[in-house]
Amino acid sequence: LVPPEDFLPPPECPVFEPSWAEFSDPLGYIAKIRPIAEKSGICKIRPPADWQPPFAVEVDNFRFTPRIQRLNELEAQTRVKLNYLDQIAKFWEIQGSSLKIPNVERRILDLYSLSKVVMEEGGYEAICKDRRWARVAQRLAYPSGKNIGSLLRAHYERIIYPYEMYQSGANLVQCNTRPFESEEKDREYKPHSIPLRQSVQPSKFNSYGRRAKRLQQEPEPTEEDIEKNPELKKLQIYGAGPKMLGLGLVAKDKTLRKKAVTLPLLILCSPDKDASPRAYLEGKEELRHSPEPCTKMTMRLRRSHSNSQFVDSYICRICSRGDEDDKLLLCDGCDDNYHIFCLLPPLPEIPKGIWRCPKCVMAECKRPPEAFGFEQATREYTLQSFGEMADSFKADYFNMPVHMVPTELVEKEFWRLVNSIEEDVTVEYGADIHSKEFGSGFPISDGKRKLSPEEEEYAGSGWNLNVMPVLKQSVLCHINADISGMKVPWLYVGMVFSAFCWHIEDHWSYSINYLHWGEPKTWYGVPSFAAEHLEEVMKKLTPELFESQPDLLHQLVTLMNPNTLMAHGVPVVRTNQCAGEFVITFPRAYHSGFNQGYNFAEAVNFCTADWLPAGRQCIEHYRRLRRYCVFSHEELICKMAACPEKLDLNLAAAVHKEMFVLVQEERKLRKALLEKVGRTSVEPCKNLGGLRGGQ
Repeated sequence: LVPPEDFLPPPECPVFEPSWAEFSDPLGYIAKIRPIAEKSGICKIRPPADWQPPFAVEVDNFRFTPRIQRLNELEAQTRVKLNYLDQIAKFWEIQGSSLKIPNVERRILDLYSLSKVVMEEGGYEAICKDRRWARVAQRLAYPSGKNIGSLLRAHYERIIYPYEMYQSGANLVQCNTRPFESEEKDREYKPHSIPLRQSVQPSKFNSYGRRAKRLQQEPEPTEEDIEKNPELKKLQIYGAGPKMLGLGLVAKDKTLRKKAVTLPLLILCSPDKDASPRAYLEGKEELRHSPEPCTKMTMRLRRSHSNSQFVDSYICRICSRGDEDDKLLLCDGCDDNYHIFCLLPPLPEIPKGIWRCPKCVMAECKRPPEAFGFEQATREYTLQSFGEMADSFKADYFNMPVHMVPTELVEKEFWRLVNSIEEDVTVEYGADIHSKEFGSGFPISDGKRKLSPEEEEYAGSGWNLNVMPVLKQSVLCHINADISGMKVPWLYVGMVFSAFCWHIEDHWSYSINYLHWGEPKTWYGVPSFAAEHLEEVMKKLTPELFESQPDLLHQLVTLMNPNTLMAHGVPVVRTNQCAGEFVITFPRAYHSGFNQGYNFAEAVNFCTADWLPAGRQCIEHYRRLRRYCVFSHEELICKMAACPEKLDLNLAAAVHKEMFVLVQEERKLRKALLEKVGRTSVEPCKNLGGLRGGQ
């Protein structure tokens, strides 16, 4: 991962400034610049200086509910780290402890990267045997010569090793925590599972804080605290979690630095009823997991029942005996029983708090993460109230007037924040607001109100995003339905740091975005020839995300630092789109970006004759992915072929070529079908009308 403070802006994308004559033919001009522009994936177009459409939205009636975006959850690699921290925090929470993340060399220890490096280096045992902890420190970019390797080993043994052993299902053995001294205090990690972290609302605009509240130092308990608080006193003695590897509660001694405590780890319980205690303790029985998760983890004693049908369930899962039932613990969720003296470490008496059996701890920790998506805010805004919130947030954040903040500073800070696991900055984005419902930013001749002569001029302009998709040279005008976002524009109300994630357009179509007013929008683009390379890099670097969501890049919820992509050979360009400028994305060109501040943009898709081959390839791609289409590509081709008089010459030639390919493909498939199942049984198919896409 490229350090965010070292973010280097990618090269600029092409910028075009058409003359009035060129500007008068929008799709013709785009076709003219395509050979140059599509090599970058995106380009910017500056209209002639006096082309300034009036803003047509009824400002007083425009109300919308934005999306909530937590910046560090957008970035793929950071989200993987947060998911890992959530899992490990859940593990320790179940044990009765909170996860405390240490600081090493004045920066928070990246537990996920430490775990990954240890695994890549052959695992904990191999590194200890070969004394390679210094190499682990080196790989994590820590300076040499400060004995940081030993410190990392101690943190690994204390925090990660018990969790990794639980995950692997191996029995844990007696493990001594290596002593270490550190003046840097650990910080508590607040777990933030996806439903929880998406339900948290952002602060009011006048109280946004720069620093996260997830990682906070907590005072260590004193002897007086422990004596007064029965819960703290109980945690000193009972429960697996606090006793694991020195995480027990120890009264704070101001005269001493933190000392290591040598304590045994939990040994996971084998559910094998035939296993003897000796065989279990020697770790010779293999662990088997119950697929049933433990839901109600209340703990109570098993009471005596006279009914014989209950007898079999009153046996300890470790020793397979049912005597001393007054010392049997019951896990409500899975109905397993354990003698308090059979657990390792054994419990001296029945705990009064929540306790979960080892099997249920594992089931809880191995639950896959929920699919990631954006939460809607609960507050409705007008343009004015959103603008006040957005400007106040940016001015407070950078401590200067909004228009004085350099775009380069905002860009560096954006990528620093999305890469941070310790700073949670939350913003709101009015994205994908339907122009049919809320009104376009461009004037429209719909008869609802009388337009001025100036408005009439812009209402008929080909650069009006309501007009461009249905121009004569456009393909989408032959689709009758209003396809939201493709034929009908979407509106976007942004604030600083609000982002749109890496994606390509539906059906690999073109898109055009116009910034009506406000602060710039920063874009990043990748050309179509590198689309698969970008997908491969993202899957390679964050396989965990794609395992749970294979179609993640179709969900528009994931960023990756352009510097990271460029380091893996993906060509990336950037641009700052200012008010009054267009940005065009070309077929299958990945693009993403963020807003520099409060602004209002409008975007729509369009398709020209040169898009038709790309559209066909996209359908074949969708078929392999089993992804639904927005419209039938074959039906579109057939509709245009049926009315050639409505097409301009260039489009008619392209449709003829596509129709030929379509018919050839259909003949080939029908022939293969006939050969496979026999001519007689498929004879009626010869006279079928329509093609596959239209059925």
